[in-house]
Amino acid sequence: MSQPTSEPEVLIRIEGRAGRLTLNRPKALNALTLGMVREIWSTLLAWKDDPAIALVILDGTGDRALCAGGDVLSLYESRTEGSGLARTFWREEYRLNALIHRYPKPFVAIMDGIVMGGGIGLSAHAQGGGRIVTDRSMLAMPETGIGLIPDVGGTWLLGRAIGELGIYLGLTGARMNGSDAIQAGFADVHIPHQRRASLVAALTDANGEAVSDILDEVADAAPVPDSPLMALKPEIDRYFAQPSVEAILAELQTTTADWAMKTRADLLQKSPLALKASLAAMRRAPSLGSLEAALNVEFRLCTHLFEAGEFPEGVRALLVDKDKAPKWRPSRIEDVTDGMVEALFAQLLASEEPGLTPPR
Repeated sequence: MSQPTSEPEVLIRIEGRAGRLTLNRPKALNALTLGMVREIWSTLLAWKDDPAIALVILDGTGDRALCAGGDVLSLYESRTEGSGLARTFWREEYRLNALIHRYPKPFVAIMDGIVMGGGIGLSAHAQGGGRIVTDRSMLAMPETGIGLIPDVGGTWLLGRAIGELGIYLGLTGARMNGSDAIQAGFADVHIPHQRRASLVAALTDANGEAVSDILDEVADAAPVPDSPLMALKPEIDRYFAQPSVEAILAELQTTTADWAMKTRADLLQKSPLALKASLAAMRRAPSLGSLEAALNVEFRLCTHLFEAGEFPEGVRALLVDKDKAPKWRPSRIEDVTDGMVEALFAQLLASEEPGLTPPR
């Protein structure tokens, strides 16, 4: 009796003139594996110069998520063998993020349900107005809670958000709904989730030139709801414009407002080292000039945080043992020195760097 074949992790097909990529790990909220990264990479390269493909549509199987992030548990399990798997995963994932950002054909990402971490990297860098959110979208960059920085180009997106929204979102890992994501620069068009299928049907019948017209029509027919994040913007700009994490925490302590008190308490649960590195990376990212340059820096930061044990400890506490009691090193913000932070930015050997460069 033959054994049943396992389901592919990415469903790849052509419908009309659209190349369809559907992440297919619904029980894992479509968490991104190295195998998925490689499949998407090779498929996009094959479609790039194929005249039969006018556009690419990315979505996820199930009703819960486009992609809840990278498969961090596999990286955690590899820790006893060094950082080899983590480096390989991040190097290839970031290369894919950059390819999506520069893709020569319309790339439409339907960010329905949960979109975090690696899911942001697959969707929020798409150009040309094709980043679609719905009334079920929940986006976040929660990496500081597991001893990491907002990667997959997160520092590039967050560092360029209006006001201090990006600094707030990157440090706290706060969740965005679809409207918030548009205001923060992570998405372009908001639709009711019931219109997802009809949008895909219209896009698969389109040629590349018509995609922008279809997206414009959808945007005009579905006005963006009010953004709770924007309602908080005056407070966010006040507290998160401070020059350091210590100063942000001190400013949040100057009021007894519930939001400020909760935000401060949340920050104090994060990795102090990751918080300081994240703030520095987000503040520096806009001056780097390209997504690729930001990804190169993020690779160094993530590699060093993995090898220092901060990232494995965060994953252990939140996702493995689930005791929610990580033993951060250092354990206090005030014990994280500028030298510790700068060491995380140190370049790796030339052979170890991802070496991503924007096209000339």
